[in-house]
Amino acid sequence: MSNLALRTRPAWDIDRWMDRWVRDFFSPATAEDWFGGFSPAADIVRDGDDALVRVELAGVDVDKDVKVEVENGRLVIHGERRDEYAEDKGGRSVRELRYGSFRRTFALPAHVTSDAISATYDKGVLTVRVAGVYKGSEPQRIAIESK
Repeated sequence: MSNLALRTRPAWDIDRWMDRWVRDFFSPATAEDWFGGFSPAADIVRDGDDALVRVELAGVDVDKDVKVEVENGRLVIHGERRDEYAEDKGGRSVRELRYGSFRRTFALPAHVTSDAISATYDKGVLTVRVAGVYKGSEPQRIAIESK
């Protein structure tokens, strides 16, 4: 399972890098890690004050097999890519596509509620808009008075 935060920090932030390394190293493996699940590729893009989480889900029936939820302050996208040819006994000569269940989670700032989240699917990409993620995230300068 992968975790991506919807917060802005410099890429070189050593604290974030160490936190992720420790979390990945010590976190228990999930059933998907051992039994054929996969982790679809994802991008997080800033669009004004909103964040767009784009998840590559080509070949997935999003109406039937994908759920987008808010759970304990996290955006959770989970579902399954089904193998239409699993029963085909003719065999495959090459198998590169991953099938099975998937789950991606993304940390949300405390001020974001489920009302701020919408999702669309187009051309194999699920786009989840999280409105207002970056609102007020710009540093505010405080005047210093001299005495």
